[in-house]
Amino acid sequence: MSVRTLPLLFLNLGGEMLYVLDQRLRAQNIPGDKARKDEWTEVDRKRVLNDIISTMFNRKFMEELFKPQDLYSKKALRTVYDRLAHASIMRLNQASMDKLYDLMTMAFKYQVLLCPRPKDVLLVTFNHLDSIKGFIQDSPTILHQVDETSRQLTEIYGNLSAGEFQMIRQTLLTFFQDLHIRVSTFLKDKVQNSNGRFVLPVSGPVPWGTEVPGVIRLFNDKGEEVKKTEFKHGGNYVAAQKEGSFELYGDRVLKLGTNMYSVNRPVETHMSTTSKNLASRTQENIAPNPLAKEELNFLARLMGGMEIKKMSGPEPGFRLNLFTTDEEEEHAALSRPEELSYEVINIQATQDQQRNEELARIMGEFEITEQPEITEQSTSKGDDLLAMMDRL
Repeated sequence: MSVRTLPLLFLNLGGEMLYVLDQRLRAQNIPGDKARKDEWTEVDRKRVLNDIISTMFNRKFMEELFKPQDLYSKKALRTVYDRLAHASIMRLNQASMDKLYDLMTMAFKYQVLLCPRPKDVLLVTFNHLDSIKGFIQDSPTILHQVDETSRQLTEIYGNLSAGEFQMIRQTLLTFFQDLHIRVSTFLKDKVQNSNGRFVLPVSGPVPWGTEVPGVIRLFNDKGEEVKKTEFKHGGNYVAAQKEGSFELYGDRVLKLGTNMYSVNRPVETHMSTTSKNLASRTQENIAPNPLAKEELNFLARLMGGMEIKKMSGPEPGFRLNLFTTDEEEEHAALSRPEELSYEVINIQATQDQQRNEELARIMGEFEITEQPEITEQSTSKGDDLLAMMDRL
């Protein structure tokens, strides 16, 4: 397992989260002069994206993120995204947050699977960052934060070997291997089967620096070619025209990681039969996690660097529904398989007083003023991290 995978996983999933939120906020947008107090406006959309991106690319947070460390469970990362998604006036209930996370994970899994070569996962990351910059063109301070992260990516990952990138890709695929959630867009484009598994193409450009398949060459002990045999590969491959740019601004060439929601179409998620019966997922929910203590340390460090802007007064939060109607959202919450639910996390950890005080301080920074009717449970400053996880 690569200790350099976490930043790429976080940034790419975060990019997909912003794509979905932007699409849904635009779909529910009401002109400012016609909107009621409980409806979204263009100003609200920009504010939500600015707040989330500013929190996501906070300097201290990025410093913790880029430290070499192993990946932790899906639940631990999900906790971070849950807090990140609520770093603004926007509120998502459990069903919408589940759908958002499903869309994030399946989109990035598809991109990792389709990367022509392992190093191209870095180009996918740059595509996400480039699109994020488009959301904050009018906010130079936040734009500078994103540019600093891009420079860190180039500095840390620019000189890694092909073998190290292969380890990163393998770590990502291991993280996603049990996720087979069907997404309507992928099903309509026929890149995903009805069981939730992706269809890998046998055509298109080959990885940069490689030749189109179809030739077998034999060499002698002196390295001289002595025989060449051609064969039919059965695909429709072409040579790559050029390598994508890893510079701060440049032509990435690769389109994976760009915003697939730029074309306005509804995106639904469905649980496949395979996912519903995953024994490993059920076991993850009911069995104590042997890495519980390490995950708490990880979250304490990660969340400790994430600064949340506190509202100056009692301002209501705007509710965002990722479903077409409230009835669909309620039905999704009731019909979601228990083994895929993030509502409960069972972690047994030693209750150390010093750690409780530290976690209470960290969670205090996440406190956001909100109206009681928006969420079923409110967060108090004295809650520790385990209590917060229990509410997910």
